[in-house]
Amino acid sequence: MLRHLIAAASIAFASPVQAQIVPFPASVRTQDIATNGATIHVRTGGSGPAVVLLHGYGETGDMWAPMVADLMRDHTVIVPDLRGLGLSSKPAGGYDKKTQAGDVAAVLDQLGIRQADLVTHDIGNMVGFAFATLHPDRVRRFVLIDAPVPGVGPWEEVLKNPLLWHFRFGGPDMERLVAGRERIYLDRFWNEFSADPKKFTEGARDHYARLYAMPGAMHAGFAQFASFDQDAIDNRAALAAKGKLKMPVYAIGGEKSFGPMMATVMRAGADDVTEGVVPGSGHWIMEENPAATVAMVRAYLDKTK
Repeated sequence: MLRHLIAAASIAFASPVQAQIVPFPASVRTQDIATNGATIHVRTGGSGPAVVLLHGYGETGDMWAPMVADLMRDHTVIVPDLRGLGLSSKPAGGYDKKTQAGDVAAVLDQLGIRQADLVTHDIGNMVGFAFATLHPDRVRRFVLIDAPVPGVGPWEEVLKNPLLWHFRFGGPDMERLVAGRERIYLDRFWNEFSADPKKFTEGARDHYARLYAMPGAMHAGFAQFASFDQDAIDNRAALAAKGKLKMPVYAIGGEKSFGPMMATVMRAGADDVTEGVVPGSGHWIMEENPAATVAMVRAYLDKTK
């Protein structure tokens, strides 16, 4: 992996030993965009058809740097940090995925972008699905990677998996338990959901742990999960009222994680689903096999132009 000092905005809260992650291309621009009750930190770069990249829990928009370097050659790439995470603001509420879909819409409106492809991972899948159900005319194609969507397909069975204990873990006592121990808490996810934990590097772990140790960040993370029951209600209502998504969907799972189950989930929520599996990867596809992940997304977007 390329080594790089983290962005100046992050250095303010870094220790003397600087965290190191894959850098974004130098031409990528950053800005903060006001939405409904939040300020979303956004990176943009390139030119051409728009692609929005949405990250998940345990990471931030920083995870997408290798994908951005490839796609911005012929796309306008938009990379928000989700509400409450990364360098976005950390309001007390608004973590249901319909509200966060509104954050995405506000970002696109501010940038003057009417329609985009979505490429999402983990909780980003859930925000992206809400956006696609609310604004289907604004989504050309939708790539979802390695995480279920509340209320869609075998959601109730997914909830029974003991590896997903954190879906029900939250509240003020939990916030106090992890305060000052964010790295310990996050290591559990990075280790248990990896095919090879060494692929999630020490530099990346240190970087993300510092971001999640910012005031309000762990509250926001717990709130993302606490909203799942409402998200399931909202998604089931949307599917009942509007039917399945009509845009082309590429459902990708890590070979050692969701695998082909990702496509099974999405066939319950979309009519046109293509299945993909990232070889040799667990959940953390951009750390464990970024080359294959980028190649798969690139090939799909090129093929379905």
